[in-house]
Amino acid sequence: MNKIYLLSLVTAVMLTLTAFQTTAKDGYNIKVNFTDVQDGETKLFLCHYFGKGGTVFKDDSVTLKNGAGVFASSKKIDGGIYLLLFADQTASMELILLNGDNFSVTTKKSDMIPNCSFGGKSENELFYAYQRFLLDYGKEYNKLKTAQDESKTDEDSIAIGKQLIEKGRELSAYRKGVIKKQPTTFMATVFKALEEPQVPEEWPTLEDGSKDSTFPSMYYKAHYWDDFDFQDDRLIYTPIYEPKLQNYMDKWVVPIPDTVKKECDDLIKQTEGTEEMFKYTLWYLTRWAETSKIMGMDEVFVYLVEEYYMKGKATWLEADQLKKYIDRANAIAPNMIGQPAMDLKVRNMANQIQPLSSVDANYTLLVFFEADCGHCKKELPKLDSLYKAELYKYGLQIFAVETSNEVEKWQKLVEEKGLRSGWIHTYDPDRSTNFRSFYDVYVTPTIYLLDDKKTIVGKRVNHSNILDVIKYLEKKKTEKDKN
Repeated sequence: MNKIYLLSLVTAVMLTLTAFQTTAKDGYNIKVNFTDVQDGETKLFLCHYFGKGGTVFKDDSVTLKNGAGVFASSKKIDGGIYLLLFADQTASMELILLNGDNFSVTTKKSDMIPNCSFGGKSENELFYAYQRFLLDYGKEYNKLKTAQDESKTDEDSIAIGKQLIEKGRELSAYRKGVIKKQPTTFMATVFKALEEPQVPEEWPTLEDGSKDSTFPSMYYKAHYWDDFDFQDDRLIYTPIYEPKLQNYMDKWVVPIPDTVKKECDDLIKQTEGTEEMFKYTLWYLTRWAETSKIMGMDEVFVYLVEEYYMKGKATWLEADQLKKYIDRANAIAPNMIGQPAMDLKVRNMANQIQPLSSVDANYTLLVFFEADCGHCKKELPKLDSLYKAELYKYGLQIFAVETSNEVEKWQKLVEEKGLRSGWIHTYDPDRSTNFRSFYDVYVTPTIYLLDDKKTIVGKRVNHSNILDVIKYLEKKKTEKDKN
């Protein structure tokens, strides 16, 4: 073999290996230059999103000298959508930053997007082509939206509405174009995650010949996550995931405990094998269930803690953090819907023992309140009015437990608000019942609905929904009797 050719071949191989090693290097190197920043030293942060927008976390910082500086790290990162943020928060710009990226960015602080240029290895040329598209798109969309808001006839509003739909298709077409032409890029992954299901125009026909009106919502829900990659941790470092997850849980999941538990399991299962996606999904769903105002979601919270936290799957938590979840679940578990209500042997206003079990009623509204609580002073009279207008018809009694033992204030409140008919007033002067622990009374008022067997059938209800709960329970009784 020709020696010169052999030498050239070896050199080419070495250069290829060197290039591969450079590409495979962990961390990042970002040279920044803001051409209109010429005022000495300025602090600039490199930040990342985590699950949502609005809050960012600082990764790195550099002091710009006359607008120029370098961010450099050899630490491996997951990558995602990052942010360059001036310390005085007067300006910021988003970047695609992936592990191993080595690039430069030159722009103006005063007008970043139109003036951005990039050099080196990154997806930011692709990203900023999209940003520039959005600038023009946003102007046109907002112009149409304003025209629709100011339209004087329904015909004009409908016509502009059709144009807005077309604009939406234009945005979707742009993203799909990137997905088709650049399918292996992170931008394609982001655009897929942003995609919404397109419901077919043709709906199935029912036996009676009518179109199935439930088809659009069922189709949309069934295909909601089709293009979202639950195995890509980089999507956590974007503002995309939590809003999409929140929308799904709030609007598309039927809020019945067993249904929600299954949905949670399905979502978590799709993230198995990842680190950040699994962690964030479990954390979000647990918080969503714990803080939900929908009755019965505490059961979902307890389930998630028992199924994942207690079984050692939340490996990132410190022992004290894990204990908080377990303690909270243990506090909730005894008083979930369907559980028997613990009997309370409290004292009435005549200082006589008045057990909760002594109440003979179709329903018992168990109300924990504090005489000096402002919210209680508003809620109790509303309960009383509802009782006199509707609740008495269902054989309901109100069993009220004053929690502070402020006897004079308690008696005064009862008299001033006229809380007599249908009410049984009690308190626990020697703190012997442990009601706070069993009934999880950490705020007042806390209200439970019990059936005739003193089983909990409603939890943390109030004057606005008690009647609906009772009507629902009565309907179920009637349907059961018929069957």
